[in-house]
Amino acid sequence: MANIPTFKLNDGNEIPSFGFGTFQIPADGSTYEAVKKALAAGYRHIDTAVAYFNEQEVGKAIKDSGIPRDQVWVTSKMWLQDYKYEDAKKSIATSLQKLGLDYIDLYLIHQPYGPVDEAWQAMEEAQAAGQIRSIGVSNMSAKIWNKWVPNFKVKPAVNQVEFNPYFQQKELRQVLTETQTTLEAWAPLGEGNKDLLNEPLLNDLANKYGKDVGQIILRFEHQEGVIIFPKSVHEARIKSNQEIFDFELTSAEMDAIRALDKGKGMHDPDAPGVGESLLKAYDIHANN
Repeated sequence: MANIPTFKLNDGNEIPSFGFGTFQIPADGSTYEAVKKALAAGYRHIDTAVAYFNEQEVGKAIKDSGIPRDQVWVTSKMWLQDYKYEDAKKSIATSLQKLGLDYIDLYLIHQPYGPVDEAWQAMEEAQAAGQIRSIGVSNMSAKIWNKWVPNFKVKPAVNQVEFNPYFQQKELRQVLTETQTTLEAWAPLGEGNKDLLNEPLLNDLANKYGKDVGQIILRFEHQEGVIIFPKSVHEARIKSNQEIFDFELTSAEMDAIRALDKGKGMHDPDAPGVGESLLKAYDIHANN
């Protein structure tokens, strides 16, 4: 079982550098089973969100695993609908209740649109009250970051954004160094991008190290200091994804992979109308 290293966040907390993502895993028992398998395989960092509609199954799997609470890092995220201050406070309470936890290790602003400052204030207060250990943001481009973060009292511990060898967020990472904010990658494997998985350089490295291309990509990201949490519902893949700590890419190989950067991804947080369309896409209060 892999011994997973941690990264130190700007608030002093140690986050497992490698975790398990639950985006798009349905809450029909599938999330419960997948998280249970991940925990059994040695994962100790689980990433969910209000808008994934599966917090309850994540919490149940953690509880049923019998692993002590302080050994599992749990991330969730507040949805756009709830950013007004009073709604934000309720959202945090609801996440705690659904997860069945006394505190959440990391809580993020999921999408940076609307009254972000009010949501952040509620999160700062929840952190001060011990309900959340670390607070952060997600999908913030450099432009959006500069609009909000300079006014925040507590600087985000992480910014969870799209990141993979084709989109390495160079400009954003410069901005994040100023606040020592750690980058977390969603879509660390490029959402199964065929070109990326067939990239000759990555395939050569996979042959050299006796790994698959996915493992080479994840190792590169880990060495870049990026927190990663690939998702899978397949037990073999859940296990193999974390088999990246028994080899190291050379600095020349790291440079070669850095050169694959295309400078843009699938998602552009700065595109007009993104906030509005996301708000229409998910109604988190539909069943209440």
